[in-house]
Amino acid sequence: MLEVLKNIPESPGVYLMKDSKGKIIYIGKAVNLKRRVLSYFQKAHDSRIEKMVSEIKDIEFKITNSALEALILESNLIKKNSPKYNIKEKDDKSFLYIKISKEKFPRVFLIRGKDLKKTQGTFFGPFTQSGSLKEALNILRKIFPFANHEPYNSNSKKLPKACFDFQIYLCPGTCVNAITSRDYKKNIVNLKLFLQGKRDRIIKSLKKEMDQFSKKMEFEKAENIKRKIFALNHIQDIALIKEDEISTGENSNQFRIEGYDISNISGTSAVGSMVVFINGKPNKAEYRKFKIKTIQGPNDTGMLKEVLFRRFKNDWRLPNLILIDGGLPQINSAREVLEDLKLNIPLVGIAKGPDRDRNDFIGNIPEGVEKKVLIQVRDEAHRFAIKFHKELRAKNTFK
Repeated sequence: MLEVLKNIPESPGVYLMKDSKGKIIYIGKAVNLKRRVLSYFQKAHDSRIEKMVSEIKDIEFKITNSALEALILESNLIKKNSPKYNIKEKDDKSFLYIKISKEKFPRVFLIRGKDLKKTQGTFFGPFTQSGSLKEALNILRKIFPFANHEPYNSNSKKLPKACFDFQIYLCPGTCVNAITSRDYKKNIVNLKLFLQGKRDRIIKSLKKEMDQFSKKMEFEKAENIKRKIFALNHIQDIALIKEDEISTGENSNQFRIEGYDISNISGTSAVGSMVVFINGKPNKAEYRKFKIKTIQGPNDTGMLKEVLFRRFKNDWRLPNLILIDGGLPQINSAREVLEDLKLNIPLVGIAKGPDRDRNDFIGNIPEGVEKKVLIQVRDEAHRFAIKFHKELRAKNTFK
């Protein structure tokens, strides 16, 4: 074991722990195999983990290109081997699975193991960490857009309405009849192949398709495929890495607050801001600006909803607390977004009054969070939004 531990690679991948008979007793993933595996032998653990560690006689490693592929490989290997220390319940009821429905335009959902027999479709799993799985689907959806709503019904008397995901390029447009069933299913086929761990096969097929489009001088289509190939070869999974660290206790001492504000004059040059405080201190590298795209005219609550939808469709680390610069209407709008996205994140607002001379707190402030820090977050979100708004107005003035 000493020789095994000495030669652990510092890369993303999967580790398979084996007993004296060579039987796999536990499978795990890691963004840094060396750091993760050594932690089993260097830290105190509960009795279950201590018992498992005492049985380990060998460890096998499978290196992957990314944390995302490690997540997929871990799931496939757990399904194949059913290691005793991975199985929390005999019938797998607590695990998460990806479901791809059997429809003309297949939809993609997350379901629990207990619901597998109640529905039809293609399933991938089990997955052990819900946060990591959601982040993984966010990453894959940017490469292979898919819908999670019913397609537009051509027999309907209502005009087709684009969903919000279509506006941010995550849905390919089944809601407005913007994609054929054939082209849509190409995305689904590639998504399934990736979930089976067949990234290289996808890239080979895409390269062949790109060459065909180039020969037919359909350069826009060829360029679109080229972008997919690049994305597959350079998977941006920083948020997944952070989520993995949170789920396994790494960086668990970091308390993240995100503050939001909207700035506009009668609906013009409308912008939103997101500021981030870690353990009570601003982390400016993670600040984000949002130029409002879907709301016309003065509608602060609608603009806030757009900003929050766009933020939480991204694959950034989730906050421990959300702070809104606004009163009850803004809080209610933010709560609607969180409910729609099935996110359970504490939410606090600060109503400032017409002269910005009050600090009326709305919502339950988590234990250990100081009001003075929340006021700092509110003020910083307001400052950052105003700054961006002024920059945008100046740019529009001199066009």
